[in-house]
Amino acid sequence: MARYFTDEHEWIDLEGDTATVGITDYAQGQLGDIVFVELPSVGTMLEKGKDAAVVESVKAASDVYAPINGEVTEANGALEDDPALVNSSPEEDGWFFRMTVSDKSQLEGLMDQAAYKSFCDGL
Repeated sequence: MARYFTDEHEWIDLEGDTATVGITDYAQGQLGDIVFVELPSVGTMLEKGKDAAVVESVKAASDVYAPINGEVTEANGALEDDPALVNSSPEEDGWFFRMTVSDKSQLEGLMDQAAYKSFCDGL
């Protein structure tokens, strides 16, 4: 499974034509304690760089952007009952949604783990 990162601190795991999306450990650390997550509905068509979800913390509300174009196939219902999963397991159990991949060429502009680490080190 390949993992990519955006400069807006989303991660995307690619398995075949399905992508799982969430926010990075860096992002959850900046937000603080997560108290609410608004996820997209199944069937929603997402456009790269546009709003896909909302995450609210004790500090602020922040948009989560679609890293690529595609259709939402699943939302992580566990976050409705326990939004703090984003804090405790941001890059595993705290995923936000799964989507189809409409255009794999859009992955070319995303960072790998090493590039993302370097990007965060520069912030």
